[in-house]
Amino acid sequence: MTTPYAQLDAWIDAHFDEEVSFLQEMVRVPTDTPPGNNAPHAERTAQLLSGFGFDVERHAVPAEEVKASGLESITNLIVRRRYADGGRTIALNAHGDVVPPGEGWTHDPYGGEIEDGQLFGRAAAVSKSDFATFTFAVRALEALGTQLKGGVELHFTYDEEFGGELGPGWLLKKGLTKPDLAMAAGFSYQVVTAHNGCLQMEVTVQGKMAHAAIPDTGVDALQGAVAILNALYEQNRLYKQVTSQVPGISHPYLNVGRIEGGTNTNVVPGKVVLKLDRRMIPEENPVQVEADIRRVIQEAATACPGIAVDVRRMLMARAMQPLPGNAPLVEALQQHGREVFGEEIPTSGTPLYTDVRLYCERGIPAVIYGAGPRTVLESHAKRNDERVALEDLRRATKVVARTLLDLLR
Repeated sequence: MTTPYAQLDAWIDAHFDEEVSFLQEMVRVPTDTPPGNNAPHAERTAQLLSGFGFDVERHAVPAEEVKASGLESITNLIVRRRYADGGRTIALNAHGDVVPPGEGWTHDPYGGEIEDGQLFGRAAAVSKSDFATFTFAVRALEALGTQLKGGVELHFTYDEEFGGELGPGWLLKKGLTKPDLAMAAGFSYQVVTAHNGCLQMEVTVQGKMAHAAIPDTGVDALQGAVAILNALYEQNRLYKQVTSQVPGISHPYLNVGRIEGGTNTNVVPGKVVLKLDRRMIPEENPVQVEADIRRVIQEAATACPGIAVDVRRMLMARAMQPLPGNAPLVEALQQHGREVFGEEIPTSGTPLYTDVRLYCERGIPAVIYGAGPRTVLESHAKRNDERVALEDLRRATKVVARTLLDLLR
């Protein structure tokens, strides 16, 4: 006798070419953030979802809020699928925004090209693949014709790269959704239940411009910035002495990802701006972390006569802590992952930070799972030639569909 799981699997296999085409359409509409003009992608996604018979809610974030965050346009999408009363509502969240492609690509970043069983393109793995995973898992579930209770919501949002506050955070704050459980885009070979936090800061180092022929009449902001950089990088040596107890997460670390300054080669630079990223393990107190960073910066600046600094927080994303109520999701994903992939699917933490923390902060148990390889490195996320293995996409769709069936039957 054919089981419902086998029927789900068969539907996904029969419609897999359509799922791949859907993902290609997702990749072909750029969502580079910055600049963050992401409303066109939401509109294309809404058109395709409507073609599947889904009613799509378009929730445009007010322009003034978007611009205040340094972006251009955001329209978040919700698809609500309601079944019989008495069951859970499960949200499936994936984000469409992504960093710009950068250099070194051998495939068109927006082409959705397929080679050797892999689909290439910016956001192919993180996380437009899970626009496809979640959409086709829901379609397979409903094609089964089984009596279901509760509901599913697709949350397709566009602010993960800038912290998620105008993505899931905005939908939750506005009361537009209140699910019982949530699953956010992830990879196929582990169920992530915890992740790092992230503090991002902008440090403006102010000196005094002067002609390079008479440098003593100025104060070199770059020399001050170098002193600050050395002090910050020294912290990384100390961070390695702190170990997280969460599997998959090692220790805190700090990265300076952008430096801007100076006006010309023959001018003593009067201003240098540093942008830093500090990853926080779940055991750390974010308030204390920020206070320590500010102290280190100020002490280094004080040692440089004539240098002034201004430190501005750009992002405070707290670590994701697992909530006790996530067990039904975790257990179902592990069971079906084991059956579909033929291996154990462990729980783990990740050094990334994601939108899913925003669900957990509001008491909604959540996990991270979706289509992708074993590691971020394998996916080439945020690097050239980002890709997703089509077989991972197929099998993850089956795992998610089976999990939904277990939780909504």
